[in-house]
Parts: sequence; C-alpha cells; structure tokens
Amino acid sequence: MSYLNFDKALLMNLERSLSKEMIRTNRAGAYNSTTLIDCNTRKYHGQLVIPLPGIDDSNHVLLSSLDETVIQHGAEFNLGIHKYDGNNFSPNGHKYIRQFDCEVISRTVYRVGGVVLSKERMLVSFEPRVLFKYTLLDAHSPTTLRFKPFLAFRSVNELTHQNDRADSSYTEVGNGISTCLYDNYPCLFMQFSKKNTYVHNPDWYKNIEYYKEKERGYEYLEDLLVPGYFELPIKKGESIIFSAGITEVSPRKLTQLWDTELERRHSRTDMFSCLKNSAQQFYKREGDRTYLLAGYPWFGARARDQFVALPGCTLTIDRMDYFDDIMKTSLDEVSKFMSGKTEGIKLQGIDEPDVLLWLLWTFQQYAKTVSIEKAAERFSETATEIVAFIRKQKHPNLFLHNNGLLYVNGTEKPATWMNATEDGLPITPRTGYVVEINALWYNCLKFTAELTRTAGNEHSADLLDYQAEMARESFVQTFWNGTYLYDYVVGTYNDPEVRPNMILAVALPYSPLDRQQQKSVLDITTRELLTPKGLRTISPKSGSYRPVYIGGMLERNRNYHNGPVWPCTFGAFAAAYLRIYKESGKSFIERMLLGFEAEMTELCVGTIPELFDGNPPFKGHGGMSFAMSVAEVLRVLKLLKKY
Repeated sequence: MSYLNFDKALLMNLERSLSKEMIRTNRAGAYNSTTLIDCNTRKYHGQLVIPLPGIDDSNHVLLSSLDETVIQHGAEFNLGIHKYDGNNFSPNGHKYIRQFDCEVISRTVYRVGGVVLSKERMLVSFEPRVLFKYTLLDAHSPTTLRFKPFLAFRSVNELTHQNDRADSSYTEVGNGISTCLYDNYPCLFMQFSKKNTYVHNPDWYKNIEYYKEKERGYEYLEDLLVPGYFELPIKKGESIIFSAGITEVSPRKLTQLWDTELERRHSRTDMFSCLKNSAQQFYKREGDRTYLLAGYPWFGARARDQFVALPGCTLTIDRMDYFDDIMKTSLDEVSKFMSGKTEGIKLQGIDEPDVLLWLLWTFQQYAKTVSIEKAAERFSETATEIVAFIRKQKHPNLFLHNNGLLYVNGTEKPATWMNATEDGLPITPRTGYVVEINALWYNCLKFTAELTRTAGNEHSADLLDYQAEMARESFVQTFWNGTYLYDYVVGTYNDPEVRPNMILAVALPYSPLDRQQQKSVLDITTRELLTPKGLRTISPKSGSYRPVYIGGMLERNRNYHNGPVWPCTFGAFAAAYLRIYKESGKSFIERMLLGFEAEMTELCVGTIPELFDGNPPFKGHGGMSFAMSVAEVLRVLKLLKKY
C-alpha cells in the first residue's frame, strides 16, 4: 500500500472525502486541483487552471470538471459528482470509487459491476496542459466511455452564470474539438489518443455549489456550460489518454508525452518526499524570470514569503538550479527597488520593512549550505548595499535611530507579516520598534560583517560589528522585560502580548540575547504558544485570543493573527530549541514533527496549509498549500540531520 492511499470507506463518506483536496502544478503557474472524489468545493478548483496575463494577473478556470460515464448493454453509470444548491449531490459517482492514491501521480480506481477502470492525471511541465489516462483493467462485455466537459472560462476570483455571450460553437481538430466561450480567452483543445464520436449538445448546468466559498462568506453558486460529449469504445487492458490545453497536440504523440512526463515524477513514500514534491510546485517560470509563489490556490509571488521559503524550497532539497534562477530574478528586482525604479518588479510587497532583512537571512542560509566563502563571493556586495540603503534612510518605512534600532510606522498600513486590515487599517497595528525586525537587523549586521571580513575588508567588518553591538545593547534595553520580549515598543507603550515573533531573537544565527534570556524566551513560547502544528499567533491567556479561523472575511481577518497557528513558525522554534538543548532536544522536535506528518493525508494531501485553528483538533485553513509552511518543515528535517 502506498504512503498516500485512501480506501473505499473513506471515499464514500462525503463528510470526510470532500474535506480532502489535491493540487498539482506545472511550475509555470498552471494547476489542477479538486477533492479526492473530483467534486469541486472551491471556485479555485478545476481540472485546468492557468494564468492568462493578457487578461489580468489572476488564474483562470478553463476546464472545471470532466465527467466520465461507463456504458454497458445500454446501461449508463456516471462516475462524476457535483454538489448542487440545497445539499443535493448528482450524479453520485463517488459510490463507484474503490481506491485513490497519489504516490507518484493521482490515481483513482472505479468499479462498476464487472468493470474496473483506473483514471490517472498529471500536468505537462511548463505547458498549460492536463492529461488524463484511462485504463480498462477488467470488463466482461463490450464497454463504452462517455466524457462530458464542464467549462467555466472565468477568473478564479469570480463565478459564471448562464448568459447569451457564451459562444458554444466548436471546431473539429484531431480526435477532438476546440472551443472558446468568450473573447480574449484562448481556445481550449480537448483531444483523445483514440478516435471518438463527439455529439454537440450545449447545455447549462445550473446552481453548482462550492460550499467552501459559502463557509467563507462569498458567492458560491455557479452555472457551467457543457458543450456536448465524447464517446468511444474501450477494450480490456486498453489505455486512452485525454488532453486539455490551449494549443493543439498530435493525438499520436499523446502516449509518448504521457510516458515522458511520467519519467520526471518521483514517488511520495514519506513526509520528506511529499514535501519535496510540494516545494517544487511553488516554482513559477515566466520567460527568463523565475519566482517562488507564496502558495496555492490564490497567491502570487510575494517578496517576504519568497525569501523566507526559498532556502527550504530549494537548498534543503538540493535544487540549487532553482535557487540560482529565483535569486537572479530577486536580485534584479531588489536592485530596481533600491534605485527607485518600479517598472518590471513583480515581487509583491518588495517595499515592506522586513523584506531586505529576510533576503540577507536567505544569503546566510546559502552560506550554511554551501560555504561562507562562496556566499561572500556572490552576495557580499549586495549585502553591503542593503545595509547602506537602510543606514542612509532610503527605505520608505525603515528608520534607523541613534540607538541603533530600526523604527517602522505601522499605524496606517501594516508594517509586518501580521498584516490583516479592517477598513484599510491594520487590525494588529504593530508600530515603532518591532521585535522581529530588530532581531533580523542585528543578525543582518553581524552576518554582513562576516561576509565583508571573508571578502577581505576588515575595516568595514569592524564598523559593522560596532554598529551591531550598539543595536544589541539597545535591543535588550528596549525589548527585554525580565522574562520575555515585548512584541513592539512605541513611545512609552511596551506591548506585552506573548507572540511568536520574539522566537526569532533566539533562532537567528546571531542572537542579541544571552543564553539565559534565550532560554527564558523559549520557555514561555513553549508553554503558551506551542501546538502540534506550530506556534499560535498569540497566547490563549490574552483577551485578544481568537483561535478559530472561520466566518466571513472580516471575522477571519480579525482572527488571522490573533490565535490561529502558523506552521511556518515551527522552523524558528525548532532552531531555537535545538540551539538551547542541542542533542537532547532532538527527540522532542522529532515528536513535534508527527503533527505535520498527520497532515499529509488531511486538508490537501502531501502538503501543508497556510494555518490551523489555535485549539484542538487544529483544523487546517487558508491556502491549501503554503510555501513558507512547507519550506520551514523541510528546514527542520534538515536541521535534525546535524544530530
């Protein structure tokens, strides 16, 4: 039995199977995502979802679903399933599923009487094309398959409804058709590896419900157009490949294309291999530029997320090629930002206060993985430029004060990763001296000194060390309250909330705290914030504690950083714990990782979501697959190898 295997009992239980999703990407922005039983529960779900930069910056659902029907002796057995308004499911194809697994690629096995049919799927690398392979494993009489495509042709942020603008006409192509519902959209080519009969019979299927959107307070009913259906006979032991893409393909080459793509895939046999596969799904190539997406299904490339997640999503899994490509793009866009140019910058939030500090941390992780000498050769000049940029007060929201600390304005616009807003204003207005920003600043100064000294410039390194010492002394005087660290300090106000941000002051390679202070911070973090899924965003003892991430957008935003657990915080916690307890802390961190291993078969199989509720059973929420979550757990797995 494979590591990611789901049996008939689970799959037939809609309450359980509809809560489990899957996602696969092509490393160029396109993805395929749905639930394990192929019943879409989000407007973001679809068999072929692709970016269309000619229209806007969002992804677009072209092929929403593909319903299969098995026909024997005139009897039809529909394998599809959709949820309609009023809690009605039709057809009810999930009752025929006997097994789902995705050790290499997703594979569903159906049994209808004497018919056993397998369905496998995968995306073509760097091309907006999805392939399905159907194999008739067993049959005792002549069998016909019918395929009914459900078309959307809309942004993932919208829903479509029956209208007179949809063009249901089609053009015959090799073993299939092409169609385009609306202007500005590309044609969708649907083709088979085998000749078939296409029956054109346009019809709208109304009020398909996406209950995940209903839960989140959004519009949740959609009408989808089915242009017609394909039919073709299939023999026992025969395989048929279906392709959906925005360019025509030769039907004779589909089998070869399938085999070529299959050779590129790797097995998911444990948590590490699952997360390694997941990490590579965040890569996105755009021409000669490469980015790391913040997550799926609705995130773009965000600067902070990219730099936090880059080491885990590349260095820890031996993908130096992608590290180099993403870093090349990043350094170009950072250089433009520091020179005051914004044209061509696609990294969202590149001007946020902590972004450049996280970039230097990424250099630091490269140095630990490769060598300080190589890091100095590649990054010392950029690191020095970043420090000078900040010291010369050129950053729009980083102000270096005489005490050596960085000050930010977070009252009118979020200045940190705790960036949820209400009526345009920060819900958590962290402003003034912010604890993690100044911990990063101290680490940045010390590491830049190390790079500069390695590059042979002792004088500059000494100056940086001197400035770092000033920042360290001020950091302790400003944030240390005798037991732990204030979250932020502004004027005479010292924010006493126990939040995970302070753990960075222990976890970073250069800590401004002495060992006793480090242990004290770690102790309160462990006692009040630690869960099996990472650190809570605020202590349950706080009056602001709102642990459940539910409701409409406003309610969820109010809760976002005030109770839910962010798994990406586990990387810093583990680094801090191992720093204090060393070899004796290994077994504890290994036990904590069991909480993440359990997630391999939960919300989105084989990956880790954006956040979890702060209270048991720690249900997953937000983006179904989140780069920082995946990256930091991978980084912990690598940290443990040192012991």
